Amino acid sequence: MENKELQTLYKTFDDARRENGIEYWYARDLYPLLGYLRWENFETAVQRAKEACEKSKGSVPDHFREVTKIVKMGMNLEKEIKDIKLTRYACYLIALNGDPRKTEIAFAQAYFITQTRKMELIEKRIEEFERISAREKLTLAEKEFVVVAFSRGVDGRGISEIRSFGDKALFGGKTTDDMKKGLGVSKDKPLADALPKVTISAKEFATAITTENTKKKNLQGKGSILNEHVANNRNVRGVLIKSNIYPESLPPAEDIKKMQARHKKEMKELEKKQKEEIKNALKLIKNK
Repeated sequence: MENKELQTLYKTFDDARRENGIEYWYARDLYPLLGYLRWENFETAVQRAKEACEKSKGSVPDHFREVTKIVKMGMNLEKEIKDIKLTRYACYLIALNGDPRKTEIAFAQAYFITQTRKMELIEKRIEEFERISAREKLTLAEKEFVVVAFSRGVDGRGISEIRSFGDKALFGGKTTDDMKKGLGVSKDKPLADALPKVTISAKEFATAITTENTKKKNLQGKGSILNEHVANNRNVRGVLIKSNIYPESLPPAEDIKKMQARHKKEMKELEKKQKEEIKNALKLIKNK
């Protein structure tokens, strides 16, 4: 099978996927993609998949959720039809229990296996993704703060001083440079890239409060905004300490930019492996 055909098949299965908190496929959308001409024949494969799910001690209702859909028949007529919302695992079981002579079944088996692997990798990395998200929120909060501070007569040097004093309040007297030295961060790199998620979120929260109060209280100039930022960081530190979290004592986390590069490489390697496995599956079915 040519690469173009392979890409078309892959996109077709992707396009049929729905999402509402979790991803799923409708059985009515799926059965023609698996090479079935009649719904009744497909129901046999679904039943075998349900039995396989039970044998593996999976929950059939969780993976095969029966629903009723209204379809238009023309002339303003409507009809109720049965359908099934299928999880990725349910789709894989259906493909596994489908007619192995069908090229579409071979492709679907490879597709849902590799999709499962991709999700396993994502789930494995979910904590890291949350930390990256927190870092992005901090970046946005700091950008908004800079815009507001500039509009209140604070120059670039003044903004750096405000941030520095804020860090000192948050980290119990330790300056930004002190923290960088302690965490092994070079001077030219942002401290936040080496902080754990809880500390990143604390910095974002304190910055957001400062921005909001600067506008609300109509603060002007470096002095008043600096005092506001220090107070907010001190208050956020107090909340952390009540939970026995001392931000200056937390160990460093993996550099976020290195983490993002690693994620990109892992996903690229996985996608390459996916394509190879799908091609191999299709070669096998061709040679039968």
